[in-house]
Amino acid sequence: MIADIIKILADIIIKIIGWLGYPGVFVLMLLESCGFLIPSEIIMPFAGFLAATGRFSFLLVALIGALGNLTGSLLAYWISARIGRQAIEKFGRYILLSKSDLDLAERWFSKRGRITVLFGRILPVIRTYISFPAGLSKMKIGQFIFYTFIGALPWCILFAWLGLKLGNNWMTIHDKLHNFNLLIAGLVILLIVVYFWRHLRRQKQ
Repeated sequence: MIADIIKILADIIIKIIGWLGYPGVFVLMLLESCGFLIPSEIIMPFAGFLAATGRFSFLLVALIGALGNLTGSLLAYWISARIGRQAIEKFGRYILLSKSDLDLAERWFSKRGRITVLFGRILPVIRTYISFPAGLSKMKIGQFIFYTFIGALPWCILFAWLGLKLGNNWMTIHDKLHNFNLLIAGLVILLIVVYFWRHLRRQKQ
């Protein structure tokens, strides 16, 4: 089932980049960093493969991927900063989120926001959604931009380079990372379950 979904996504990514070229890489990376489940582990290796064929410039495609990531992250940050806190303060109790939780997140990002965003950019799954808590906690926008970009650029360079080196075998990159991605996703789900369990227990007490 998951393999079929990945294949469909890969086909869509290939068609969009094949049709739009560099703008396709930019748009797909923007969507991925704004919360859409479009794997950059497919986007960038395929772009790197096209660099191997001479259609793309390797350095340019890596830069465009990072700029797309930054743009999508800024959009997610803005949505979360503009709408997120108000919505959670109004409706958060229905999903066990309170004002104190928001205050805790704000204190965390005020102290550790830079390192959280930087390393969040190199972790599958987390890198897609790290902008939302950063925006929710009103992390300083200059810091957010800087650490998002310097976290995204090495990621884009690495996966474009792997696609460049592997050529026609570029899809094996995602296959090899599949189990690691599932592990990260499982850890995130576990943390969410523990969070809700603790809140429910507190409410009962």
